[in-house]
Amino acid sequence: MTALHDLGAVELSRRYRQRELSPIEVVGDVIAHVERCEPHLHALWAFDADAALAAARASEARWHRGEPLSPLDGVPCTVKENVATQGTPVPLGTAATELAPAAADAPPAARLREAGCVLLAKTTMPDYGMLSSGLSSFHALARNPWDLSKNPGGSSAGAAAAAAAGYGPLHLGTDIGGSIRLPAGWCGIVGFKPSLGRVPIHPPYYGRVAGPMTRSVADAAAMMAVMSLPDARDSMSLPYQAIDWAALDRDLRGLRLGLMLDAGWGLPVDPEVADAVRAAAHAFEHAGAVVEPLAPFTTREMADGIDRFWRMRFHVDFVALPAERRERILPYIRDWVAPAAGFSAAQVFHGFSQMGALRDAAVAACQPFDAVLSPVSPVPTFAADAAGPTDDPQRPFEHIAFTLPFNMSEQPAIAVDCGHTRAGLPIGLQIAGRRHDDLGVLRLARAWEQLRPRPRPWPTPRDWR
Repeated sequence: MTALHDLGAVELSRRYRQRELSPIEVVGDVIAHVERCEPHLHALWAFDADAALAAARASEARWHRGEPLSPLDGVPCTVKENVATQGTPVPLGTAATELAPAAADAPPAARLREAGCVLLAKTTMPDYGMLSSGLSSFHALARNPWDLSKNPGGSSAGAAAAAAAGYGPLHLGTDIGGSIRLPAGWCGIVGFKPSLGRVPIHPPYYGRVAGPMTRSVADAAAMMAVMSLPDARDSMSLPYQAIDWAALDRDLRGLRLGLMLDAGWGLPVDPEVADAVRAAAHAFEHAGAVVEPLAPFTTREMADGIDRFWRMRFHVDFVALPAERRERILPYIRDWVAPAAGFSAAQVFHGFSQMGALRDAAVAACQPFDAVLSPVSPVPTFAADAAGPTDDPQRPFEHIAFTLPFNMSEQPAIAVDCGHTRAGLPIGLQIAGRRHDDLGVLRLARAWEQLRPRPRPWPTPRDWR
C-alpha cells in the first residue's frame, strides 16, 4: 500500500475531492517522514511543521465546504530558498547574506499559495546558486537519497533530494544553466525548465526560469497550470496563455526527433549514460517517431565567453561586499570569480555576446525537429562534498553543455529518468522542444514515462542504514 507521503498531487487531489483522504492526514504523514529523513539528507531550510498543519486544517475546511482554491488545495509543496516567501529570509545559500524577512511572496510562490498548496519548507541551495551541487556555506551539506555519499546536484539541490525522498509531491526549483534539470537527472525525478517567461519570476534575468520538480510529468503539468498564471512583476514574462496542461496524450507516429550525444564541448559522455539515452531513442523509434542524429551546435568559444560574463557579473556584486562577508563565501566560488578582476571590457562584452550566439545556434539546429533528445548530464552524480563533477573552479561548466543552450535559447526542456548505472545512480534523459512549445515537451516526457521500463522503487530511510 502506497504511503501517503508517496502519493502524487493528481492522486491526492482526486482523493480529497472524493473525501477518501484529508489534507491533515497527508501533511501529518509527510511531516513525520521529513523528520525521519532530514538528519540524513539536509534538503530543507525554514521547515515549519506547525504552519503546515494550520494550512492543512484550513484546506480541509475548504474541501468540506466544496470550495477548494484549486485542484492542488492541500497538496504539500516546497519552494527553493532563493524564491522569496513572505516573512522568511532569503539566504541565497550563502553565509555572506545578511538575513531579513522577505516582504512578499515572489510570483511562483504566490501562485502556489493562492492555489492552497501547503508550504512545508524552503529547500537548500549552494552559494548564490553558482554550483551544480548541494555544497553551501550556509546550509548543511545536502545529499542524494539514492546514495548518501553522492551529491543531489544543484543549484536546486534540496528540491531534487526532497522530491526523490518523498517529501510530498510538489517542489519548486529555478534554472539558469541547468539548475532544475541537472539535479533532477541525478536524483531520478522530473525537472521541467519552461520557456523563458512562461512562469513569471522576480527578479527576472536572461535564461532564468522557475519550474516544477516532481516524481511524475502529470504532477509537473499540474504545477504549471498554477505557476504559469500572470504576474506583472516579471518584465520578461510571456503573454498569458490558457494552456490545457492536463492534455498530456500524444501520438508519436511521424514526429521528428533529433538525438544529440555530443554537445561539442565539455566532459565526454559516460558510456552508461550514452547507452541509456540511445535506448530511449530506440523506444521512441519503435513507437513511430523518426529519430535522426543532431550534430553539435555549441562551441568552446560560446561556453568560455558566457563563463567570463557570469564571472564578471558576480565579481561586481562580490567586490561590493564588505571584506568579512566576502570571506564567508565558499572558497571555490571565490577562486572562480577571482580572474574577473583582470578581464577587459572587450572580453566581457564578447562573453555577453556569446549568449546571443548560443541562442541563435540552438534555435537554428533544433528547428528541423519537433524535439531533441540528449543526456541531461554527460556523467552520473559525484561526491557529496564536491562543488561539481570536475571540482575545479577554472573548469566549472564542463557538465552543463547539454543544458545551458536551452536556457540561452529560451526553449522548454525537461529531465526525466531513463535508467540507472550499474552502481545504482540515476541517469537523466533531456527532451528539449521548440521555443514556447512547453506542452509539447511535457507530452513527450509523459510518452516516455509510458514507454520506459518500470523504474526502480524510490529510496527510503531503510536504504541508508
